[in-house]
Amino acid sequence: MFMEFVSQNIWLFVALAVIVVMLAYSYFGEKLTGYKSVSPEEATRLYNDGAKLVDVRSDAEYKTGRIGEAENLPVSSFENHLNRLEAYKDQPIVVYCQSGARSAKAAGILAKHGFQQVYNLAGGIMAWKAAGLPTNQPTKGRKERKAAGSKKK
Repeated sequence: MFMEFVSQNIWLFVALAVIVVMLAYSYFGEKLTGYKSVSPEEATRLYNDGAKLVDVRSDAEYKTGRIGEAENLPVSSFENHLNRLEAYKDQPIVVYCQSGARSAKAAGILAKHGFQQVYNLAGGIMAWKAAGLPTNQPTKGRKERKAAGSKKK
């Protein structure tokens, strides 16, 4: 009788299985990936409490504005520069990109290399801006300031 009901309502049971898997992933996903996705508000709290911010966008994207004093480590060469983050291995690190996809990859790399408190900004800098939070323009380097100063003469 039960098997007959199942066979007559197979799509209902497929939908139930998908929902159960999604619920399990939402509960266990953080443990499986090794990092936690956070909202802009949670990222703000972490940053205010001293978390390291890492922007994994390209250099060109980084120059359009960044969150706080984020360090730019593009995801394309991220693993080559992990040594720059070694001092933060046991401290909170918030990674972000434009929309959250590239930073999820970088967060996974950090977790795989033993970083303990890794957070991915869900929605990236787009979500940050949508929440009405501020961004900073990168400061000019010594060479750029010197060049700009020489043009004023």
